[in-house]
Amino acid sequence: MDYITFSASLRRKKMGIFTFEDMKCLFPKESTQTIKNNFTRWVAKRYIRRLRRGLYELVEPRVEFKTSDLYVANRLYIPSYVSLETVLSMMSIIPDVAMGVTSVTTRPTRAFKNMYGAFFYRSCKKNCFTGYKLMSYEGVKVLIADTEKALVDFLYYRLRESLVLNFEEERFNKTILKKINWRKALAYAGLFNKRAVEALQRCREYVTC
Repeated sequence: MDYITFSASLRRKKMGIFTFEDMKCLFPKESTQTIKNNFTRWVAKRYIRRLRRGLYELVEPRVEFKTSDLYVANRLYIPSYVSLETVLSMMSIIPDVAMGVTSVTTRPTRAFKNMYGAFFYRSCKKNCFTGYKLMSYEGVKVLIADTEKALVDFLYYRLRESLVLNFEEERFNKTILKKINWRKALAYAGLFNKRAVEALQRCREYVTC
């Protein structure tokens, strides 16, 4: 497998970011060691860049691909979906722009940093890993929490950090929050625990007062 054939295959598949396992599927006749050796050589030559262990991207100019930080977040730590401050900021529910992309995963809590920024992952139980969908974002498909789940995730992890929730300090946009599906949000909160349900109920009272 030469680099020209390799990069041409990625272009056809529109795969700007790829894993070792992706290459094994694209080139099933190549041995595992050959692919590993090629990756080592191409990283050294700066043909490809390692985003984290096992995850790479093409370095050369590639108009076919537009790499989104949210897409990178999905690929850096699988399974995960974008949520928390990132989604609440995108929906203008909180005024601050998140310093990094925040996600939820069933794997251990982790943080990564690369050329695309900082990426933070909060761990949850498998039954709470829901409330997200595949959405188009900057031309690519990304797993993103719906508004209600992003809010519940945010409240739940805030409670884990502090015993007190101050909705004034969070500066929630009441106008937007009034329009969310509170029944759906309560169902999501119930997946976590009673404290999450109570926090959501207090949030609703704050929004409607």
